[in-house]
Amino acid sequence: MITNETINRAIDYMLQHVEEGITLKEVAAHCHYSPYYFSRLFKAQTGESVYGWIKRVRLEQSAFRLKTEKERSITEISADYGYSSSNYSSAFRQHYQTSPVSFRKKSYQEAMKHPFFHHEQWRAGSFADCNGKITIKQIPDYRMIYERHFGSYEHMHRAWNKLLVHYRDYISRDTKFIEITYDDPSLTEAKNCLYDIGLSVGEECRLENTTILLGGKCAVYSFKGHIKSIYAAYQTLFLVWLPKTQYRLDEGRNIIDIYHTVDCAAMEVEMDICVPVK
Repeated sequence: MITNETINRAIDYMLQHVEEGITLKEVAAHCHYSPYYFSRLFKAQTGESVYGWIKRVRLEQSAFRLKTEKERSITEISADYGYSSSNYSSAFRQHYQTSPVSFRKKSYQEAMKHPFFHHEQWRAGSFADCNGKITIKQIPDYRMIYERHFGSYEHMHRAWNKLLVHYRDYISRDTKFIEITYDDPSLTEAKNCLYDIGLSVGEECRLENTTILLGGKCAVYSFKGHIKSIYAAYQTLFLVWLPKTQYRLDEGRNIIDIYHTVDCAAMEVEMDICVPVK
């Protein structure tokens, strides 16, 4: 868990500006630290250098866009992240051991055989089926207590169990249980996957680890089923729905999950996957 709120604010800042060629000096200045001190603090909390984190996230975000924005050229997408065509191809191959062209061709098959589900078989749903589960809604802003973690989404339930016990005094019948996943686990190593978990609270909550989660226009996908099928639902959204819909992902906001019911014994959930769109 990332326990230092300065590092959490730095991560938020870097995610907002990662396409702009942000530097260690700029991030450190944003946090009012010297580059040397901030660099040491960031490495201690995340296990990565600031430069390494920024480079990795830029490549993984660009890979996500190769996967979901099929109508755009590789050159266009690489330029969004400050790469020339040749430099991008070299950096991409170093990170993924394949070329951007090959990656784009195989992204569907690679997502479907991802080891997140071990030997289980699944297939992406059709656009019509997926679209039928989606409603375009305005999601409100939420003030929430949150914890930020790096690690496999497969084991996220363990972090949830601890959070619910720790903050049980803040839970009421009106509480919303909220999850933010920042990475596509078919593109990011499990140990590097970033996620926030938390619960909605009122203005009276004065804990340091509170934040305002911005709502707005979202494509809300209603999911009901086993927790292991959440990956399949997400991949259907990424591989089938986003490339074909008239809506475009609003990259200034995050995809959030809002849980309605959880059956811990059966590992079944009812939830809304809220995809910010414009």
